Amino acid sequence: QVQLAESGGGLVQAGGSLRLSCVASGRTVSDYRMGWFRQTPGEERESVATINTSSDIFYYADSVKGRFTISRDNAKNMVFLQMNSLKPEDTAVYYCNAGGLLLSRPGGYWGQGTQVTVSS
Repeated sequence: QVQLAESGGGLVQAGGSLRLSCVASGRTVSDYRMGWFRQTPGEERESVATINTSSDIFYYADSVKGRFTISRDNAKNMVFLQMNSLKPEDTAVYYCNAGGLLLSRPGGYWGQGTQVTVSS
């Protein structure tokens, strides 16, 4: 069983940056595609970015391309999301995910989420 724990969310002004971190425990996730998803109230959870096991195949939602970067450290069982040039519409709860089989689809393991709020 995999447990995921996110950190790094917070309140930031538009144009600012945040770096989200996710640490996995329970077993290694080096053989899992990892990803970040986000959700706002009343909306479905949407994919933001995913990364494959060897960090050479990436997916980014069109809305974050050029601004967000996903990375991972398999030795530390961690995945990161660097978010630059943040916009108010990036405000959401961001969730770490493990185990997805397709580029933009989630796997079965979720973290509790971390709130990101971007003020205008």
